[in-house]
Amino acid sequence: MKKRILLLLLPALCFVPFSKALSQKAPLEIPLYRKQIPNEVKGPDEEASATDGGIMRVSKVRNPSLAVFLPPKEKATGTAVLICPGGGYGIIAIDHEGYDVAKAFNEQGIAAFVLKYRLPSDKTSSKPEIAPIQDAQQALLLIRERAKEWQVNPAKVGVMGFSAGGHLASTVGTHFQKSYISNPKQTSLRPDFMLLLYPVISGDKKITHQGSFDNLLGKDATPEEINEFSNELQVTAQTPLTFLVHASDDKAVPVQNSIRFYEALLQHEVPAELHIYQNGGHGFGLNNKTTADVWFERCVNWLHSNKF
Repeated sequence: MKKRILLLLLPALCFVPFSKALSQKAPLEIPLYRKQIPNEVKGPDEEASATDGGIMRVSKVRNPSLAVFLPPKEKATGTAVLICPGGGYGIIAIDHEGYDVAKAFNEQGIAAFVLKYRLPSDKTSSKPEIAPIQDAQQALLLIRERAKEWQVNPAKVGVMGFSAGGHLASTVGTHFQKSYISNPKQTSLRPDFMLLLYPVISGDKKITHQGSFDNLLGKDATPEEINEFSNELQVTAQTPLTFLVHASDDKAVPVQNSIRFYEALLQHEVPAELHIYQNGGHGFGLNNKTTADVWFERCVNWLHSNKF
């Protein structure tokens, strides 16, 4: 009898809608590159993950991937967000600043894509300093080129980043004129908007998160290299409109990172919104427990205000 019931249930299980299946189970995870990974140094796959304090940390990424979170078709707005979790370019806080945020966007009808990017290492890349931006640009290219499949409007694709992931996201938004990847179709690599949460922005030693810049560029980076990736110096009138969140008492990444980026945006007349909380420290993810205010709600309101 049990066997008969199972057989009757199997057809129903096979026809669960794709978007609903994604929302209920693990997301679809796809490799970023179909062929060779750019600047790849061959070697063993030593990727590791560990959970500490309830936060999953992924390290030693050799094979970058994209986790696809799609909202139910009836709720889909066409807007999409590429999410870059943080971790000082040493690890990736993949759920706390990635999967959890993607699920929250899905509830708003927004498609979300969590990037597991290569961390700078000469064991995996001959040009480790550009491996993260290569992966982020490739992810943006994939989202736009598969937009129809994923019910995404290619003119409503933004990038989001937390901490060092905020540095990566702001690099995507300020270095899009240069393609770090093969782009034969000339697909736009410019995000339509940026969402930056307690981001590392500047290499200025007075305010930088030195560990992130050391991991990205090396401890012997030249002033020219540091300036190139000090993204407040790379803002132009073409930089995408931006939403920023930071806490005044952030001891890891000083709030001046967001302030300087915001000032650069204003200088170039780029629409921007900045929220600075009195407390919250660093790495609070979706929930700043020091306040009843919910930054994610403000973020969604900002997206609505700007027609996303």
